[in-house]
Parts: sequence; C-alpha cells; structure tokens
Amino acid sequence: MKITWLRRLAWGALALFLAAFAVFESVKYGLPTTAAALAFVVLPDVARLAGVRPPGPLHQAVHRVWIPLAVLVFYTFGPIVWPPLFTAGLGWLTRIAADRTLGRGLSDPRSRSYAS
Repeated sequence: MKITWLRRLAWGALALFLAAFAVFESVKYGLPTTAAALAFVVLPDVARLAGVRPPGPLHQAVHRVWIPLAVLVFYTFGPIVWPPLFTAGLGWLTRIAADRTLGRGLSDPRSRSYAS
C-alpha cells in the first residue's frame, strides 16, 4: 500500500512538471503549440467519445506511456523542428501521468502495472 502512494506521488510530480513544461513551451512558441498541447491532453476522452472502450487496443494505445515518450525523444534527437509536435507529446504524457496519479491506469487487469 505504501508503494502505491509513492507511485502516485511520483506520477503527480511528473504530471506537474510536464504541465509546467507544456505551459512554458506554449508561451514561448504561441497558439499552435498551445492548441496541440490541449488537444492531446483531451485525447483519451476523445477516444472514449469516439466509441473506443476499454480494454480495446486503441484505448490501451492512448493510455501507454511509451508512445508520447517516444514522440518526445524522437523530436528531441531527430531532425524535425516543429514545436507543436513536442507540446502534443507533453500534453499527452501529462494526461497519462495525471490519470495514473488519480489511480486510473490501464483498464486491462493484466496491465495494471504503473510501469507501462
């Protein structure tokens, strides 16, 4: 039980950091980056409204950490220079971290690990 609270605390700290970083990037680069960050913060809700229900593969994909993390890493080290892509990844990862902070992880009982 103690580990669960520590994990939630860590996810919460990450969510706050990512949100602050997304705001910083949005102020720095303007409206397109803000729109991208906000669009990807609500991406899991849009997927649910579109009829994607747990534990389907698309629902699982929008709740996986490694996808927006890969976007951020490839943007950082790759040749692409388009700030809205970076803030979209920040927004998406912020949403996942906030969901994990609140205890809403992946829906499949086999995938309830906070590490994925």
